[in-house]
Amino acid sequence: MKKIILMIPLALAVSNSVHASSDNTWYVGARAGASFLTNMDDAVTSVTQIEDTNFAGGVFAGYQVTSWFALETGYTHLGNAKLNNRQGSYESQVADVVTKFSFSATSHLDVYAKAGAFYYDWNAIGSGVDSNDNGWAPTAGAGLEYFINKNLSARLEYQYYNDVGGPDIQFAGLGFAYHWGNSTPNIAPKPVYVDQVTVTTLEVLKLSVPFDFDSSTITKTDTDKLTPFELRLKEQGATKVYVIGHTDDKGSETYNQNLSLKRAQSVADALRQHASIDDTRIIVEGRGELEPVASNNTKEGRAQNRRVDIISPSIDVETVTQVIAE
Repeated sequence: MKKIILMIPLALAVSNSVHASSDNTWYVGARAGASFLTNMDDAVTSVTQIEDTNFAGGVFAGYQVTSWFALETGYTHLGNAKLNNRQGSYESQVADVVTKFSFSATSHLDVYAKAGAFYYDWNAIGSGVDSNDNGWAPTAGAGLEYFINKNLSARLEYQYYNDVGGPDIQFAGLGFAYHWGNSTPNIAPKPVYVDQVTVTTLEVLKLSVPFDFDSSTITKTDTDKLTPFELRLKEQGATKVYVIGHTDDKGSETYNQNLSLKRAQSVADALRQHASIDDTRIIVEGRGELEPVASNNTKEGRAQNRRVDIISPSIDVETVTQVIAE
């Protein structure tokens, strides 16, 4: 006789849990405990007095697919239930294939549930007993698994076998498992970065801007020539630019001093207009007719002396780049 019972497998919300086990993927183990027979009836045996609690034990093996899901198979001898008033007994043994779902309760302890199917062999032994049977039926169980270290764990578990040749058999026992085959890839250590400092020297920039006689107005053409100074002022915060105005010797010394300052200020204003920088980085001076570069006795010489000299001193620029330490 066979009974059909609908079973709802136990499931745990484990997809986001952290598994207590090691990263080993394979395991084997053994378990021992007691089996309990229930739902014995006359269709199985004509006697009613039977030892329904018996010693049981077996072995199992599994593959840890993920940290929370495993596939497991095993063999369990569920005991030899003796008849109290007849010469005979019923022996049951099963081989099961189950899925195992685990949830980490602590860093070393897992709570798990498993469900699957088993093949049973139900043997009537002795006179006055009958109904040998074998076949497939569903099974489910639950337990606790404590990981002693990354290779060894202990289990306390319960498993229900439905319709083992008629009766249902429940198993409760203690087991041990050995784990091996770490599949976790070796993770390279994170690189250590250090600062590499490179010093680049920017050469001195020089430019002389000419002016017409008695004029302090810079032309559009000469304004366009200020671009290298503007870029350096924008890009290098430590840069300073010296703007020094000059004249020829026509006119009084005082007049020429003021004119040279106006010329320098005109160039400085053009730099500030395009660079938009702090005024303290542009130093303006007027030196009048005191520093000619040519003779004031000729028209050509006086034209060369009517000028503004723009100077940006050389500067060392540090560039910091992160590189991997050797």
